[in-house]
Amino acid sequence: MRYTIGEVAKKFNLNISTLRYYDKEGLIPNLEKNESGNRIFDEEAISGLITIECLKKSGMSIKDIKTFIDWCQEGNETLKDRLEMFLARREALQSQIKELESTLNYIDYKVEYYTKAVADGTEKIVKEQMSNPRLLKMQ
Repeated sequence: MRYTIGEVAKKFNLNISTLRYYDKEGLIPNLEKNESGNRIFDEEAISGLITIECLKKSGMSIKDIKTFIDWCQEGNETLKDRLEMFLARREALQSQIKELESTLNYIDYKVEYYTKAVADGTEKIVKEQMSNPRLLKMQ
């Protein structure tokens, strides 16, 4: 299948200018253009965009994504570098997930606290009844 830049923008919920930027930065190697100069995305380009968007969501910079794309173009000599990059991304995401779980735990405590305070019409009773063991888990 082949897609226009507009179709790809819609499919990925991206601005056309973002896709043009990715192309300009070399993140989508071998991107075809038709006789009018319009970008045409094939399945390989779509697959590349899926990877780019995943890496962006993981917190990777465009510069580092470009390094990864360059490694892919270099071939098998960079397989170990690519593996190490994904292992590092995985570790960073696992750390972020732990932090978010800790934050969610505290938010849950506050929801419980204020639900009881609202039901009682005061914080006085809640303060007397509820200790905050979740604070210890945040550290």
